[in-house]
Amino acid sequence: MKTMTKRTAVAALTGVMAVGMLTGCGEKKLDGTKTVATVDGTEIPLGIVSLSVREGQAQTEAMYKSFMGGQDYSIWSMDAEDGKTYGEQAVEQSLKDVELMYIMKEKAADYNVEVTDDDEQKIADAAAAFMAANSEETLQELAVSEDQVKTYLELQTYKSRMHDPLIADVDKDVSDEEAQQSSFDYVSISTADLSDDEIKQKKEDAQKILDDLKAAGSDGDLNEIAKSVDDSYSSVSGTFDVNEDAAKEDSDEESDSSSSSSAYPDEVMKVLRTLKDGEIGPDVIETDTSYYVVKLDKVNDEEATETKKQSIISTRENKLYTDTTEKWLDDADINVEKKVLKTLKVTDNHKFSIATATPEPTEEAAATETPGGYRGSRRNRGNGYSGSYRGD
Repeated sequence: MKTMTKRTAVAALTGVMAVGMLTGCGEKKLDGTKTVATVDGTEIPLGIVSLSVREGQAQTEAMYKSFMGGQDYSIWSMDAEDGKTYGEQAVEQSLKDVELMYIMKEKAADYNVEVTDDDEQKIADAAAAFMAANSEETLQELAVSEDQVKTYLELQTYKSRMHDPLIADVDKDVSDEEAQQSSFDYVSISTADLSDDEIKQKKEDAQKILDDLKAAGSDGDLNEIAKSVDDSYSSVSGTFDVNEDAAKEDSDEESDSSSSSSAYPDEVMKVLRTLKDGEIGPDVIETDTSYYVVKLDKVNDEEATETKKQSIISTRENKLYTDTTEKWLDDADINVEKKVLKTLKVTDNHKFSIATATPEPTEEAAATETPGGYRGSRRNRGNGYSGSYRGD
């Protein structure tokens, strides 16, 4: 997670102002004035949650369209967990995001976070531009008023500015022993779903690569050697934790998904841990699904170690942020109007797309990643607005 500097409200929220127009209709019009939830007695109107949902929907659909090369896809009606669809999960997660933003606004003063009069003016200007740029039909589909857009932008601004104070006390002391990384190069030749004769040929290829690499010595180019055997082969660079115990301890304490070492088979790791700088694995390494040829680069790779330190710190920051905000949500008095929430739907025949926005940069404009959410981290840029809801 990247560190954020204090910035104007609009700078933190360009992503909201750039989302696009629905491409399919037919859903029953929402009543954005209805209360969808209360947080510690504060009512949340459905229109604000609707805006959050459609922002996330538009970003997710743009991502899928990019991955799918513009092809049609269906994601929202697919089954997720607990008998819900991904569309239903998206709505519930957006509501949770909005609930948290209301809590953050209330706690902002405790962290010396504020939204100034100048910020409020920029928010008002951005909200007015948003309303003017979109058709009445689109705004009715969103069920959002100009005041609700302003509220949403204000809430997002508080969320953006609360990030750094929330993680300010994280322990940034990471020892070399804990983070030390070794670097290596390897060729992996898959044997999955092959016949016995094909597997035999793959092993001969791996042995040929190893023999040629040994002949070339420590200065040999593993990638070139692999391609000389078969142009489909290539080498890959990797790193692993030198201190397995320290890496595992940090992984457990910081809820890291895994240490870098776990990405490689045990058979490979056992060999790598016996090698010194520039040494080549003595034999072809065989696993259940592949043959490996390995060459250790550096036992102590300083650059990779520094990267690992930053990764460990980032993991600690993520955990502190998540633990703190989850506790706030748990402690808050939250009541959800489920019947109202069910009127807000995300389906495959009711799509949103992101319009092109050309931000006007300012000295405060900066990139930011917002943690959490079904749509992943958002990266918002710039401080200006141009663009509107747009149909495909």
